[in-house]
Amino acid sequence: MEKSELWLRLSAVKGLKGTQLLATARYLSQLGVDEDACIHAGLTELQRQQFWSCPQRLIEQTAMWLEADNHFLITAEDERYPPQLLAITAFPALLFVTGNVSLLLTPQLAVIGSRNCSHYGRQWGEYFTQALALSGLTITSGLARGIDGIAHRAALSVSGKTLAVLGSGLENIYPQRHIGLAHDIIEAGGAIVSEFPLSLPPYATNFPRRNRIISGLSKGVLVVEASIKSGSLVTARYALEQNRDVYALPGPLGNNSSEGTHWLIQQGALLVAHPNNIVEQLNQNFAWLPFSADDAIYSSDNVDVPLPFAEVLANVGDEVTPVDVVAERAGQPVPAIAAKLLELELAGWIAAVPGGYVRLRRACHVRRTNVLV
Repeated sequence: MEKSELWLRLSAVKGLKGTQLLATARYLSQLGVDEDACIHAGLTELQRQQFWSCPQRLIEQTAMWLEADNHFLITAEDERYPPQLLAITAFPALLFVTGNVSLLLTPQLAVIGSRNCSHYGRQWGEYFTQALALSGLTITSGLARGIDGIAHRAALSVSGKTLAVLGSGLENIYPQRHIGLAHDIIEAGGAIVSEFPLSLPPYATNFPRRNRIISGLSKGVLVVEASIKSGSLVTARYALEQNRDVYALPGPLGNNSSEGTHWLIQQGALLVAHPNNIVEQLNQNFAWLPFSADDAIYSSDNVDVPLPFAEVLANVGDEVTPVDVVAERAGQPVPAIAAKLLELELAGWIAAVPGGYVRLRRACHVRRTNVLV
């Protein structure tokens, strides 16, 4: 029996985890695979039924898939299997990987959050992810709508590396709107990963299992935005069980998307106000940091750049601010404020969004640094 077939069959066996999984695989590899060997390996009758009922179609489909370039099946005994993931209790028996398989062994940080993120979450999710990717960390997330997609794109925007873990098979990318993003990740030297059979649909029960891999691969988990019932909190719980650091970005009071991150902070997650808060905790060697406390990634409003209408800009915050609110705060009529807001928008200080305007952080040059954490 081929190694890939053996591991596909073992992955279908329920309740076979950890050291028992590895011991069973080694035993069957050495003695051959038949019913008697499965009995002597300690598989129950139900487990043996599951082992032998693995569809032949799946085995053949996998064999054909592996013939293509940059397609890999990484088993738990493979030297390319990430030790970080192997250390968790319920590590996956195997991983299907498309793209740069070596990323599995790089220092990773998970960036996750709400699928229905606010402009605040989008802005700060991009800001943190770009800085963390520039520090040399591989950004790991779930390819979902919202913060996941923002994190992957932000890493790509600074030529960083990113890895996506799916809750479906690699031949069934979900959500479909992110098929293009998945392609971009692979083209940029990233990777797409799943433990599920290639054509498996994105069943709801798959995603908690997917989340344990996201946290298991990573040295820490950054939660950008999350409601109290968000799946991101499931990933955070896995991270704590796996002895990973959990970082939470505080948000505006009264915003449902910030309730989950505030709850995490109350439970002991590290409140982060700057990417340095994360990289300094992950690595105490400041020499590799891409920026210092005096060398910010984004400029402040005090840099030597012409600033039109400072009194108007001061009244536009990170949250959506309606035009009439800006006018009231600035003590000026709405028509005059609208004209000044337009000029500030054209200068790149603010952005028009549904309901008003939000403040932007103007990007500055950041020097690239390679890092080993």
